[in-house]
Amino acid sequence: MAAVTNTKTQTADFADVDPFEFADQAARWIRELSGVDKHDVALVLGSGWGDTADRLGETVATIDNEQVPGFAKAAVAGHKGTMRSIRIEGTDKHALVYGTRTHYYEGRGVRAVVHGVRTAKAAGCDTVVLTNGCGGLNPDWTPGTPVLISDHLNLTANSPLEGATFVDLTDLYSSRLRELARTVDPDLPEGVYAQFRGPHYETPAEVQMAKVLGADLVGMSTALEAIAARHVGLEVLGISLVTNAAAGISEVPLSHEEVIDAGKAAASRCADLLSQIVRKL
Repeated sequence: MAAVTNTKTQTADFADVDPFEFADQAARWIRELSGVDKHDVALVLGSGWGDTADRLGETVATIDNEQVPGFAKAAVAGHKGTMRSIRIEGTDKHALVYGTRTHYYEGRGVRAVVHGVRTAKAAGCDTVVLTNGCGGLNPDWTPGTPVLISDHLNLTANSPLEGATFVDLTDLYSSRLRELARTVDPDLPEGVYAQFRGPHYETPAEVQMAKVLGADLVGMSTALEAIAARHVGLEVLGISLVTNAAAGISEVPLSHEEVIDAGKAAASRCADLLSQIVRKL
């Protein structure tokens, strides 16, 4: 192993090492702990999507996040602080499934936020599926509606790319993969996702601003990860679960409990949908 050890990693560690070497180190630990030399697809399971791992196939290994350099325990209720290596049913492929993500609002820095997707690439993946629970701006999308992400607005005022690193984000959320997803469910809608910094929910005025800018969905994750994924050459499929109407769209006050409840109610349908899609990747 290289210089960085597999201990709980704080922000300072990301500042002190090359982020891509750090991802390589994490991938080596995943190979050692899972016994799987190469993973093919990575999944980041956000609110409402956690049951997907149980539907994908045989779990080869379950790894505590804190065993792997750069990863930390879950910071959000309803997320799991483990990653799993799963042999995808009906295929000879393996999925690397993250039960949680590092959110920008946790204060660990952007490198920590995108460490998972960079590690996925280093572990051999060529595709990443980014999921989340989010607020919906379309009143026709009731809580429990899965929506394909067609594009995003990065409203974090930050980027995972450093220096003169110019990356084309045209078709960032793969149109090919969206069409593939519709072979499983032809009625899947799609929309533009806006990532805010969080952790507070957006104000009604901010939601209306996002709507004017072209957003259909608002949340606190995904966009930064997608940019980093494109940079390292991963093909990206993004899927949101509408867990609540965004602020000002309905008169009901927002709460994280509402997000968790909506996620639980839709968990079985989301798991079936996503597991079928992943088998086609």
